[in-house]
Formats: sequence, C-alpha cells, structure tokens
Amino acid sequence: MKLEEVTKRWYGDACGTALAMELVGERWALLIVRELMFGPRRFGELRAGLPGVSANVLTQRLTGLERAGIVARRQLPPPASVQAYALTPWGLESEAAIRALGRWAARSPQHDPTLPLSGASLMLSFRTMFSRERADGFVATIGFRFGADGFVGTIDGDWIHIRRDDPVSAEVVFDSDPMTMASIIYGGRPFADAEAAGQLRIAGNRALAERFVTLFLLPSKVVVE
Repeated sequence: MKLEEVTKRWYGDACGTALAMELVGERWALLIVRELMFGPRRFGELRAGLPGVSANVLTQRLTGLERAGIVARRQLPPPASVQAYALTPWGLESEAAIRALGRWAARSPQHDPTLPLSGASLMLSFRTMFSRERADGFVATIGFRFGADGFVGTIDGDWIHIRRDDPVSAEVVFDSDPMTMASIIYGGRPFADAEAAGQLRIAGNRALAERFVTLFLLPSKVVVE
C-alpha cells in the first residue's frame, strides 16, 4: 500500500497529537515501539514479547512503522548475521512520550500491575517509575536475566540507564521473569517468597538487590467520581 493511500484515512487535523495517533495509534504499534526501545529484535523475538499479536498483524505494523521512519531493518553482526528491526534515532525519541503516557495511565483505578508483561515492558516501567529522591546517592549496576533475555541497569544516583546485554558482570543479578519482578517491586512481594517458589534467584550483592527494589514508586490513583 502506498503512503498516499494510507494518508487518505488520516484525521486531517494539524495537531501533532493527531499525527502521533496516525503514526503509532494502530493496535500493537506502540507496543512494538516499546519492545524495540532497548535494542534491535528479530521478528520471532518481537512475537515472543507480544504473544497476543498474529504474524500477519505484526508484519503489517512493522511495515507501517518502517514507512513512517520510526523503525528500520538492520543486519545483526556475526555470529547472528540475521535481519532484525530497530528504532531509528527519531523512533527512539518517542521514549519520553511513552513514559509520560504510561505514568498517566497508571493512575487509573483500572491499572493492574499483576498482568503479564515482557522484559522490555518491565525495563521501561523502571525508567517511568524511577524515584530520584529514593535513589539519591545510590550507584550500582543491576542485571536481569529473563530466560534468554538479558538487561543491565546502571544507576548513577540520579537516573537509571538500561541496555540489552548479558548481565554477567553486574554487581547483582536477578534471575527471574518479568511478572515475578513486577510483583516484588510494585506489589511488595518478599524475596524469600519468590525464592521459595523457585521464581527468583539472586546472585551477587544482596544488599544492593534489597535497596534496588525500593527505588520505584507507582503514582497515586485518581479518584473517579
């Protein structure tokens, strides 16, 4: 489908918000951007992070995001040497808007942090709910291993920087799954409970692990009359 044919269905509104909805407002589009926020992903990896999307719809959305200049295809270096999808520099700029939208929506009484989520979703939530006040003076490198998916978070006392990477060199590594980590950080679940259930293993400095999970704060819920 040509770009001219797509734009015929657009709102015809000069507002930047209207254009944003055109670019990433279709079902699954914004979540695809979320999954790519920490580095390139192969098609199968995107489907694994978004288990509810069909291969056909994922193909359509990736095509649309490519056409819009938000996503580009990349050849991964050896030994992978396969095609993957990555956000363009402009696509990466959407993170601030996505974080603001997520924080706003989390104030809804309908927000349920116990629902399934991907590793990328959890990492983006860390960058959304990070409390600079609670992290004051805290410096650490925290690793996460979710099956084959690895992330490294570097906290510099003011912000948390996150990248996809093997967490082997981190000061502490959480070996778990995203839902379990969310239940600990946002639901107050004790480490011991998750460990006893076989859902969590902590390697490295446990004191850093205990401090890390206190650095995130969900916003207060809005009162709906």
